[in-house]
Amino acid sequence: MNRLKAIHVVYANWCPHCVPTTVEPMKRAAERLGVRYFTYDIDTDDVRTADELVKKYGDWSEDYIIPQVFLEFDDGNFRHVLTGYSEGVAYTRRAVENLLNSDLFRQLEQAEVAGRSRQRR
Repeated sequence: MNRLKAIHVVYANWCPHCVPTTVEPMKRAAERLGVRYFTYDIDTDDVRTADELVKKYGDWSEDYIIPQVFLEFDDGNFRHVLTGYSEGVAYTRRAVENLLNSDLFRQLEQAEVAGRSRQRR
């Protein structure tokens, strides 16, 4: 697996699915994994970058659902890993928890630990 380079979150400050439900846990995950963390607020000038990211890799529609979370790898590839659930904040919260407890995130954490071990040698 390629190494994780960054976590990107498309969000809005007014959105309870986003803040703190998704933004905060993803920030902590980035810190834990030792990778960069980027947020793109759709109500600011970041909207252009947010739209581009969602169009290219995410769940795009003219009025797309937020939050959306993307992983960027060191080979330049992006992977869309989460879109919020319009059914309710509890659904989005559960999806974030599931993502952070997924095999994918366990593998990313193991790779980060292995990378740190190699650097110490």
